[in-house]
Order: sequence, then structure tokens, then C-alpha cells
Amino acid sequence: MNKKKTFCLLATIIALFVVLMSCESGKQTANKNTNNEFIRGDYRIMFYNCENLFDIFNDSLKRDDEFTPEGAKHWTWGKYLKKVSNISKVITAVGGWEPPEIVGVCEIENRYVLESITQFSPLKKHNYQIVHRESPDRRGIDVGLLYIQEKFNPIDYEAIRVNFPAELGKKTRDILYVKGETNRNDTLHIFVNHWPSRWGGQMETDDKRMYVASIVRHKADSIFEINAKSNIIIMGDLNDFPEDRSLMESLKCKTEFDSSFVDNELYNLAYYLQEEKGKYSHRYQGEGGILDQIIISGALLNSSNSINTTKDNMYVYDADFLLEEDETFVGLKPFRTYIGYKFHDGYSDHLPVYIDLFYNKK
Repeated sequence: MNKKKTFCLLATIIALFVVLMSCESGKQTANKNTNNEFIRGDYRIMFYNCENLFDIFNDSLKRDDEFTPEGAKHWTWGKYLKKVSNISKVITAVGGWEPPEIVGVCEIENRYVLESITQFSPLKKHNYQIVHRESPDRRGIDVGLLYIQEKFNPIDYEAIRVNFPAELGKKTRDILYVKGETNRNDTLHIFVNHWPSRWGGQMETDDKRMYVASIVRHKADSIFEINAKSNIIIMGDLNDFPEDRSLMESLKCKTEFDSSFVDNELYNLAYYLQEEKGKYSHRYQGEGGILDQIIISGALLNSSNSINTTKDNMYVYDADFLLEEDETFVGLKPFRTYIGYKFHDGYSDHLPVYIDLFYNKK
């Protein structure tokens, strides 16, 4: 057994103890979400930006040096275990009485960190499985999907590469597409996204997000061509707000929820949640909005569909333990892992979002 495997095996025992204690302490806060008054759908799907969930090992092919014990952030095994504990606690809390059937994540380094969440925490008893592919992102951060095997069966998946026409050498995260069936034999088409950041300026990077949005739209249209009533769920940290061009013009999201719904159109539930309910999943310099979005096909909004939802069944999970006072600006902000290079021992700089789906009882 090599040194890394031995180290990981010994640390697993410590990890189980740390995570169990953390999740036990979180039981009293698990249902304090002010949005969801103890009502749970038949099928819960969540998305969470895990804020730089790296392992501690240096990968010579990635720019992950900052997140190593010797790096600028002194990312030690103890900090890593606490981070894994925190992420598993959030997933448990979002589930409510039962864990979420499907969990999309971003800002995770590799499959190993997903295995840490699903195998070395109380989530292990729920038998979460993993869909993941290494993306070409230079920092080494990926997207991934967790699912409960008894509730969802992937039929096919694809890591859709993004190659910018104007910058052929520029690399970003893949779009993860998963097609699968629920335990009630409903087919779901799920896209997990982490679009290019605004680093360098919103306007300067706008074209990149417009382009990625067009790729998602093209893939969705190809699914609609086969079946106009397809159940499509697009989720992720889009690094744009629901009213921005990438969503409105490139992805062509609908934002009106007061009329009949067209099966093969896309409807942005995050728009309603932000504009009508004033919710946010991220705050920057005191300004909040929903970067973490869930967009669905019209078929899922039609009550006659075998599995469906409404505009009111998307939520931001804003439980007290995920928030802290903003000392610079008025209000509350997500309780994050780092502030600059200082370990802050929080969860993420984003709040998780989720959607409840309901089976048609008729």
C-alpha cells in the first residue's frame, strides 16, 4: 500500500468521527429553512457550489498548489475533513426527512472528494452513487452528480466539452449531461453547469457565458426534437443572474408563469424566486442575487405530467447555520470557508438551491 493510500485509510477513521459529530450537532437546524414549511415533494433535486472543495494532494497537472498543506491557504487534512463534514451536513439538512434524491455540485476537484462525501460521512447509509468526469479546467475544478441508486438510474451521460471559437486554448468546466429514470420510470434529462466566472469584469466575460448557454440550448433542442414533452432540468452556478443576456437571449428562458406552459420551452424558476420573493444564493459587496439557478422544461410545469412541479417549488436553502452577519454591508451573507487566506471554518460562499417534484397521483 503506497503512502497516500495508507494516509487516507488512517484518516478515514478520524473522518467518520468528525463528520458524525458534526451532523449530530446539526440535527436541530436541519429543518429551519424559512422557505419550506416542513413540506417535501416526492422527489427533491438540489444544487450546491461547494466553494473550492479540493483534496490536499498536489496535482502537477492542475493549479491546485494553493490548496495543499504547503500552499498559501495551508489546506491541511484537518481542514479538509471539516469541509467534507460541512458539505455532508448541508446535503442532509436540505433533504429534510429524507436525503435529496439527486445532488448536483460544482467547485469540486475530483472524484476522490465526492467519494469522501458519500463514503466517509453519514451519507454512506443512503447509498449515493457518483457521475463525474475530469474537466480541462486549469484550476482542476469540476462539476458532478450524486444520486441515490434506489431512486434514480442513469441510462447515459456525457461530459460536454466547451471550446471557445475565439480563444481555442481557453479551457473551462465541462457541462455534465445525465439522462436517467426515476424509480417511477419517469425519464429526466439533467444538466449540471458551472459557467465561466466574471473574473476580469462582467461585460468582458459576457461572451463566454453567452456561448456556453448556446451549447446547453442546442443540446436541449436536440432532446426536444426526439420528444417535445421531455423532462429537462438545467441547474448550476451560471455566474449570471436570471435577467442577464446569457439566460434571456442565448438559453432563451421564459420568465412568465401566469399562462399555460409550452412543453418544449425552458422556464427559469430562479427568475421568479429572485424577482418575486427577493431571494439570493450569493452576495457580493452587499448585493445579492441568484447565481445558482434551476431551469426546467414546460412539461414539468404541466399538472397533467406524470411528474411535475410549480413555480413555488424552487427554494434557496437559507438556514441560520449557513449565514452570518455581513460586517461591512447590512444584512446576512453566506458563511464561507475562507476569507482571503484566512480559514473561516464555514460552508460555502454560495447557498444551496433545490426543487421539489411531485408525482401525479391520478
